[in-house]
Amino acid sequence: MGTNVPSDEELAASLEGGFTSEYADVNGVRLHYVTGGQGEPLFLLPGWPETWWEYRKVMPVLAERFRVVAVDIRGMGGSSRPGTGYEKKSMAADIRALAEHLGHERINIAGHGIGAMVAFAYAANHEAATNRLAIINTTHIDDSYQNFRLMPKPEDTPPHRWWLAFNIVPGFPEQALAGRYRIMVDYMLGLSLVNPDAVLPADRDVYAQAYDTPEAIRASQGWFQAYQQDIDDFRGYGTLSVPVLGLAYGGFYDYMNRVLPTCGSDVRVVEVKNTRNYMVEEQPETVAAELTAFFG
Repeated sequence: MGTNVPSDEELAASLEGGFTSEYADVNGVRLHYVTGGQGEPLFLLPGWPETWWEYRKVMPVLAERFRVVAVDIRGMGGSSRPGTGYEKKSMAADIRALAEHLGHERINIAGHGIGAMVAFAYAANHEAATNRLAIINTTHIDDSYQNFRLMPKPEDTPPHRWWLAFNIVPGFPEQALAGRYRIMVDYMLGLSLVNPDAVLPADRDVYAQAYDTPEAIRASQGWFQAYQQDIDDFRGYGTLSVPVLGLAYGGFYDYMNRVLPTCGSDVRVVEVKNTRNYMVEEQPETVAAELTAFFG
């Protein structure tokens, strides 16, 4: 990994739109976020193994219409890494507290991966504080996750999600990957990028550095280790009344198009072409256009 990884302050300043790197102590956690632009608040929550930097290509466009707040969720990047609180319902409370800290009674919210689960939990638990919700390539975890095979059969649809089990093994991942997390970043991106150059080596270094310590790896495992509680919480959520947009690719689009409409009364699912999981970085023009039209 490169040793000259820019700071969050430098990364924020490199984006068009007057972005700045900020911190807030809320709900028992210190959250790092990058904010810029003017208009209705739009919170962006990233996925694993990334940080707020995942949204770098869409933030300048969105900032023309919205007050963009890209957040390192609890345990990620520049945010603190407490020992508990990684249930998505608790992490949604972090975002609610941050929104209130910034003076926003109601927000638009979008998330990818783990961030999508937190965004969904935000709308489910703080519906009156939610204008609209966008979910990118991930539905909230439910009982179906418990059907993934440890040993996939030849007819199983790839990818084989071995990292779900890997990340709930206590104590081992940080020993195996501390100082070597670029291996995991490259593996996950290699699995799901149609165009590998959509995430350049310098960007991969940003992600790798964010996860490279034992403490950072332990915190990121917390998101996965909370999955059983997340499933239990999900069972108790009612049907969302806020407008919901789902963005997904290919085979996962078919799945999301079945599942997401059962979770809300006003749901639209859009297929994004020529991409897989990391569409925010691979098809930023399409993602920015869909988010602008939906939240605008």
